[in-house]
Amino acid sequence: MKDNSVPLKLVSILADGEFHSGEQIGEKLGMSRAAINKHIQTLKEWGLDVFTVTGKGYCLPAPVQLLDEAEINRNLEQQGLAVIPVIDSTNQYLLERMGSLKTGDACVAEYQHAGRGRRGRQWFSPFGANLYLSMYWRLEQGPAAAMGLSLVIGIVIAEVLQRLGAEGVRVKWPNDLYLNDRKLAGILVEMIGKTGDAAQIVFGAGINLKMRTPDATVVNQGWINLQEAGIAINRNELVSLLVNQLRHSLRDFEREGLAPFLSRWQRLDNFINRPVKLLIGDREVLGIARGIDQQGGLLLEQDGVIKSWVGGEISLRPQN
Repeated sequence: MKDNSVPLKLVSILADGEFHSGEQIGEKLGMSRAAINKHIQTLKEWGLDVFTVTGKGYCLPAPVQLLDEAEINRNLEQQGLAVIPVIDSTNQYLLERMGSLKTGDACVAEYQHAGRGRRGRQWFSPFGANLYLSMYWRLEQGPAAAMGLSLVIGIVIAEVLQRLGAEGVRVKWPNDLYLNDRKLAGILVEMIGKTGDAAQIVFGAGINLKMRTPDATVVNQGWINLQEAGIAINRNELVSLLVNQLRHSLRDFEREGLAPFLSRWQRLDNFINRPVKLLIGDREVLGIARGIDQQGGLLLEQDGVIKSWVGGEISLRPQN
């Protein structure tokens, strides 16, 4: 694994958003200016904009609040969270360690170089701009009991963001969060287990907090971040609240299923009672969204008849 200790020290120096001369940085890190430039290139590869001004030095365009593992863990009701600043994928990190994890163990990262979205898509993950969080959960009832899990995760994230000031955040079936009709966050659930066995689940969430212009080859739909909406959130507080609340709500889900969450979903549903189209492969199904059923299926009304739709290949868009 590549040693990222020097670039991470460099980020911690530049995180205040002020100019730092090459000489100052060189003294702190014990290296030449040429060596510093090499590590500045690494920061740029991570998606950080680093300004270089002759006579002034280096700076970031704005301060970056770095994730603080000690601070987050101080505010957790139970331990079991790791901060890994640079990672391939938070989901992959937990999937590779499932044998040693306890239910509710989680990790967060500053930067993912192989972040994953649904259907094999890449998840754009610049350093320090967003939140990338994954959690492990073991469902003793088996894979069938996981129906609706992504909806519960979405509800929890939306409610926590609302609590922190993002009052307009809504959920989109089956696994996205929206703000002002644009995508704010996505959820990916990955499960191992067969009928009769416990289901081992790793789920991840990516939340756009301060994301700058994303790679258009990766992000292909309307998106928004909280900063653009005028909302500033402490990332360390967000992590601890999310992890605490996810652990509580998923235990409720284990005991009671989706039923206690149905009214909460309806209150948060971005598309409730709106004309939508479902995309199922090359097929489009038009109708009016009427919420979800007890199994987490999307209720779609067509010609006065309401039918439930489920399946991983269904996506939801407002009709033009």
